[in-house]
Amino acid sequence: MRGHRSQALESASSCFRAFVATGFVMAAGAALIAQTRPQPGVKLPLSQIEAQMFHVAAGKRLKPAAWPNGARVAVGLSFDVDNATASLATGDLISESISRGEYGAIDGVPRILRLLDRHQLPASFFIPAVSHLLHPDMIPAILKSGRHEIGVHGWIHEHLPSVNDAAAEQDMLNRAIETLTKAIGKRPVGYRAPSWQFSQYTMQQVKGAGFLYDSSLMASDDAYEILLDKQPTGVVELPIERIVDDFPYFGAAANGGMPNPDAVLAVFQSEFDVAYEEGGLYILTMHPHITGHRSRIAALEKLIVHMKAKPGVWFATHEQIARYVKANGGRS
Repeated sequence: MRGHRSQALESASSCFRAFVATGFVMAAGAALIAQTRPQPGVKLPLSQIEAQMFHVAAGKRLKPAAWPNGARVAVGLSFDVDNATASLATGDLISESISRGEYGAIDGVPRILRLLDRHQLPASFFIPAVSHLLHPDMIPAILKSGRHEIGVHGWIHEHLPSVNDAAAEQDMLNRAIETLTKAIGKRPVGYRAPSWQFSQYTMQQVKGAGFLYDSSLMASDDAYEILLDKQPTGVVELPIERIVDDFPYFGAAANGGMPNPDAVLAVFQSEFDVAYEEGGLYILTMHPHITGHRSRIAALEKLIVHMKAKPGVWFATHEQIARYVKANGGRS
């Protein structure tokens, strides 16, 4: 017994030493990466830094003095209907990734639509064109109530900075617009970049396509006009934020690891409550393959009930909000 115990202690000690050594190696590796991280900005003159900073930037603030019918806050519920397109774009064909994405079309969208129908609420759905082409029953189901809006969310949820090709990006944008125009019977007026990330070409192309609004940027809590190289574009920005997005909590590295949707609900609700007090704008971003699951829909319904219990809440599509702030905003 003593021999076995001694062997066990030695084995545990060896594991501990290996663990510590691994920790030192990882720490040293992290330090090395930090030391060798490229920092081109430190060598640039201020004029070039300024050009980079303000290539796409916030212009005139578009916070109206009042919302329609005396409402205190405008609420835009939005759903990015990625399904499996982000995986398909990167060649991630692992069954877990593909089937998890497919859940958005099979159960996620229908469950979300049932929730919105119960509460008679409008929402904006941003759809990669390929997501629609692979599941063509989604858009008719979304449009059936007559309350919802369809916006452009890329061709196949491409990562635009990685594409880094103006012609290829323009081609995908054109095909996305054409595909969704055919599906909904009119040209979409709203754009949301896949992964919420622009390339150096994106804003010029969004402006050139004649979009009323974008909803990909984060420079304010309130709507604003987008500037391109310090010049007004006429495009309204309806800002998003990772704080009010389901993906950082339930997706990505978390991989579904947030077991209590009510903890996320507390963040979403607090953000709404402050927007209500400030008389501002509240944009919530969700994904059918993420929020469409049972426990998360239950939490979303709690949030909706909380918002509806307050007087003066204007639920609207992003298009309705953008048109209103463009006509009634203007504070610098």
